[in-house]
Amino acid sequence: MTARFMIYGATGYTGKLVARTAKALGFRPLLAGRNEARLKSVAGQHGFDYRAFDLDDTPALTAALGQVDAVLHIAGPFSQTSKPMLDACIRTKTHYLDITGEIDVFEACAARDREAREAGIMVMPGVGFDVVPSDCLAAHMKARMPNAIELTLAISGLGHMSRGTAKTGIESVGRGIRIRRDGELTTAKQTPRRDFDFGAGARPAIAIGWGDVSTAWHSTGIPNITVYFEASPQLEQMAALGGFKRWIASRGFMQRRLKAAVDQQPEGPTDAERREGFAVLIGEAVNAAGDRVVSKLRTPEGYTLTAMTSLETVRRVLGGDAVPGFQTPSMVFGADYITEFDGCIRQDLNS
Repeated sequence: MTARFMIYGATGYTGKLVARTAKALGFRPLLAGRNEARLKSVAGQHGFDYRAFDLDDTPALTAALGQVDAVLHIAGPFSQTSKPMLDACIRTKTHYLDITGEIDVFEACAARDREAREAGIMVMPGVGFDVVPSDCLAAHMKARMPNAIELTLAISGLGHMSRGTAKTGIESVGRGIRIRRDGELTTAKQTPRRDFDFGAGARPAIAIGWGDVSTAWHSTGIPNITVYFEASPQLEQMAALGGFKRWIASRGFMQRRLKAAVDQQPEGPTDAERREGFAVLIGEAVNAAGDRVVSKLRTPEGYTLTAMTSLETVRRVLGGDAVPGFQTPSMVFGADYITEFDGCIRQDLNS
């Protein structure tokens, strides 16, 4: 493969997994990140080239992007890292991909659609578990019910989180539960709750501000969108926080304290946990008459799927399948994209 890509953030849990998977698939990415010692270790394990630099080192970032055609950006929190990387990609005409699940990052990328088109590059945030399976499921629900006015997505099987994912969740604690109503992003006054059958009977679920509140709108145009996670003790604790407690938890001193606690946890799920794990997603679309269609999607464990979908997206981009401008996975590759991956099975539960 003559066209090259860069993985920025190759020393974190997901970055190391993606690098290892890239080697198995025959890719030769340029690895990049801030910590040279850690980066050298990861690159040495796979025989990859590497470059160490901060995102605020504009000359180094520009030089590194000048060696590649696309960047797979994995270094979160993307609320802080996406803009400088995207700025550089637009400047150097380098395709931008990331694995964010953050609503504000998706919206910020969408706002730069015109810049990306003028630069001739594709900007596709969310090429991992956030949000390939759910975005493709959303597009499938739209195809099943073209006149849908309400889309509900529910996700189960995300019990083991990496430190980076956990810290991103901590950063969002002060924002409340974000949903989309009448085409506009808003914060729910009360936490929406519902039961869903993920395959073993009805289970309680709690609404969360997942990336599809942004991306599913761009992909489908459905004006009312809510995303739920199967309830867990941690989610229940978050849902029980009142406005004042959320405000306290969002303050700098509490953010540092909560993130320090995360640093004491395992880096992420073990290989055995990933092999045994899986996720189940439920999609539901309703039209103005109250007609309802429901579908279910089963996928491999989330981090495993992220390595699969992010690298396949890179492969397609380097192969010429990039569409300039802001894009979602289903907008470019279609609703059936997710079904092309091993272990991904979609089922329509009613006609």
